[in-house]
Parts: sequence; structure tokens; C-alpha cells
Amino acid sequence: MNPILSDLMHVLELERIEQDIFRGESRDIGAPQVFGGQVLGQALYAASQTVDGRIAHSLHAYFLRRGDFNASIVYHVDRSRDGGSFSARRVVAIQHGRPIFTLSCSFQAPEEGIEHQVEMPPDVPGPDSLVDVTELYADKAAGIPEKMRRFLTRKRPFAFRPVDPGNFLQPGKRKPSKAVWLRAVDTLPDNDQLHRVLLAYVSDYELLGTATLPHDIRFERENLQMASLDHAMWFHRPPRVDEWFLYTSDSPSAQGGRGLARGMFFNQEGTLIASTAQEGLIRVLDRTKASN
Repeated sequence: MNPILSDLMHVLELERIEQDIFRGESRDIGAPQVFGGQVLGQALYAASQTVDGRIAHSLHAYFLRRGDFNASIVYHVDRSRDGGSFSARRVVAIQHGRPIFTLSCSFQAPEEGIEHQVEMPPDVPGPDSLVDVTELYADKAAGIPEKMRRFLTRKRPFAFRPVDPGNFLQPGKRKPSKAVWLRAVDTLPDNDQLHRVLLAYVSDYELLGTATLPHDIRFERENLQMASLDHAMWFHRPPRVDEWFLYTSDSPSAQGGRGLARGMFFNQEGTLIASTAQEGLIRVLDRTKASN
């Protein structure tokens, strides 16, 4: 297996240190703190280890403090309820003696029911005709500050092929919507829980940035502060993250130093796999500098 993807699976599969208590390590992906998707995936994994025969269908999370990727994170799972069809769990992630993240999630026994879904956006080019995000700025890397260069050009466990990548160095003002094709960089085991955890992990990529698109925000400058505040996700159908899937997102509102973004995941056949939403902090600390 690809070593980067294998390492991610190792990071997400936590060490059980006591009943309902787990410990995980972190990776530096080029951000100043632990990547939110990593904590989200680890917390969902921890909750899943306390449930038998039921699958995760929804989660709601709050990011409370920055995570330190040089220290381990401990996850405490509370078995809130096990009912006839549903199980509820609450997870608290603790680092340096303080909670940095909370997750509430629900699991359901599989059952049949009514079905409908929205349609995948029409006329979206397929992934084979697009370029991976790590290649978009390969010839411009020297002009990008080191912090952003590390994030943009480092090898990832997922391939990202944006439908309309725009120009990162000269963003301009765009509609608050975008789409990107994603796929794990290697074949994965037939493990539904693993694919849901990995989908939760990757859902934190590309989402909050949608709320910045109408505002000509320059990410390479040092006066932009962004952080996830909360994150919700609903799993509609079994995901398969080692096959191409389309991640579409839009932002209905930004105000008060916060932006809201919504996302949907479709497989190549147009089946809606999952939906997500996130509100995050977006602060331009020096608007005069940002407009120059």
C-alpha cells in the first residue's frame, strides 16, 4: 500500500488504553495545528469501537482548542444510549489536560426505507481530465511563502483534482461554490467503518475555504486567521473512498468573523454518499494590507 495512506490509517486506528479510552498520535500536514479532519476521524473511530453491528449515520463536533501535533491525544467515549435501533456516543478529545474537541455521533442498525436524493451537478468534467492540486503550483512554488508552499505541495493520502481551481496567487472574487474530485491514493480494504472514518477525515479539506471565494482573500499573506469551529456530517449511503468521488460545496453566508459552508459527496454514478456542513472563523486582521 502507498506509505502515506498506510501511515494515515495507522494514525486513525487508535490505541485502546482502557475500556472506552483511546490514545492517538498526530501528523504535521503543514498547518500550524493538528488538522481538524484528523481529530474528527480519530474521534469517530473511537466511538465506532464501542458499537457492535450498527453504522455511523451522523456526527456533530466542536473544535475547542488548537491541537498540538507533537503530543498524543486521549479520547474518552461516553456510551450515552443503546436503544432498539440507534446508539448514541459522546467523545471528548483531551490534550495537555484540557479538552480540545467534542463529538456527538449516532449509529443505526441497517434497515430499508424510502429513498430519494438531489442530483449531482450536471456537466462536471471527470477526474481523468483534471490536474491534481499538488501539480498546479509546482512551477510557482518559489513565489509562495514557505508555510503555504508546504501545505500545497506536500504529498497527501488523497488525490485532489479541482474542477475550477482558479488562481491561488491572484484569487479575485468568485461565486461561493466549488467542486473537487477526491480519491484515496491506493486501494483500501472492504471495511465500511474504515471508509466512513476516512471520509470524515477528508471532509475537513476544501470546505471552509468556500466561504472566502467572494472576497478576494490572499491566503499567502500572514494576516488571515482561519479555524474550524464546528463540523457536522451525515452518511447517507456506504462510501468507497478509494474510488473517485465528487465533493461539491457552497457557502450561503459569512458574517461576524465567521463563514458557513455546506458540502455534498457524490460517487461517479451520481449517488449521494454523504452531506456535511461547517462554520469556521475567518478573520482578515489587516483589511488595508489585504486589499493592496
